[in-house]
Amino acid sequence: MKDLLLLRDEIDKVDSEITALYQKRMQLSAEVAEYKISTGKKVFDKEREKSKLEKLTGLVPDHFLKNGVRELFEHIMSISRKRQYQLITEHGAKAPHDFEEVSKIDAGNSRIVFQGVEGAYAHIAMNEYFGSDTDSFHVDSWREAMEAIKSEKADYAVLPIENSTAGVVAENYDLLVEYDNYIVGEQIIPVRHCLLGLPEAELSDITSVYSHPQALAQCEKYLQEHEGWDCAKESNTAVAARKVRESGQKNKAAIASELTARLYGLKILKKNIQASTENSTRFIIVTKKKMFLASASKMSICLEIKHQSGSLYHALSHIIYNDLNMNFIQSRPLKERQGTNWQYRFFIDFAGNMNESAVQNALFGLSEECESVRVLGNY
Repeated sequence: MKDLLLLRDEIDKVDSEITALYQKRMQLSAEVAEYKISTGKKVFDKEREKSKLEKLTGLVPDHFLKNGVRELFEHIMSISRKRQYQLITEHGAKAPHDFEEVSKIDAGNSRIVFQGVEGAYAHIAMNEYFGSDTDSFHVDSWREAMEAIKSEKADYAVLPIENSTAGVVAENYDLLVEYDNYIVGEQIIPVRHCLLGLPEAELSDITSVYSHPQALAQCEKYLQEHEGWDCAKESNTAVAARKVRESGQKNKAAIASELTARLYGLKILKKNIQASTENSTRFIIVTKKKMFLASASKMSICLEIKHQSGSLYHALSHIIYNDLNMNFIQSRPLKERQGTNWQYRFFIDFAGNMNESAVQNALFGLSEECESVRVLGNY
């Protein structure tokens, strides 16, 4: 039996040879990139890679080694492609996403739409982002807000997309796919839920509580302490407050903000009833215009990939290899198509600006290798 140190020395020598061969292969890949740049040929040749992997795995007899060779060369080929995408973008090629760069959003000459009524958290987010002196109107649903953008009745819409406690607003992710609208900004609003009742009401009077499903979920712990209360869902926190005011019944309460209490003349029966003291909701600013701010630092994209092993890993590797910090991933079912049960599209956020070469490289690779890629916004 060989000594362990001798074995390690032999492994080190083999690793050095592999490293030298890897560098040689990458140089050849760079030359291939030059050829493809001059001819306009696509980087990703799926059939050639499939044939090559079959040939290489056929060189080893053991099943375990076959799987290892396949995995090894899938990685090597993937890295080679990434190097080629890098060289192609260095030669001035742009990923196929024609967004216009702007220095600022012209809020003064724009019309804004939000879901709910005055006092809703979307209304608060709109005022925080655009200022309180805006030309705005409200609608009953998020879909109506997207329709208002599509029909050019509004220039921008304010939509909730994620809550730090209750999670994503799944419907709005689906709407981002359905409509050709784009994210140009975001506004994070701290959520400080209050229990609101009529001026003459006391906490002991309450038997029914109204609010948006997300707000009810965020206050679940408090509500569980009052088992006798009936909880009913409304389209918006401010709509719930208005319903309580219009009911004239002191046994009814709403979960909404302090601002909502002032707007609707309601009494705050209990402050900060949300479960988390750091509870916040992230709102997105959406427009029909395909544009991004020069100061943008976050990318949001939507991917559809092959329903097969390793597809998501290979897609995410374009973000990893370009040193881009991914900070969010969410899957949603492909429910609008026949025969796609248990198949998903992926929403991904990562740090970056459309003008950065690393972002261009990643988008270039994703566009060539995924079933589809859509840039939802750079903001």
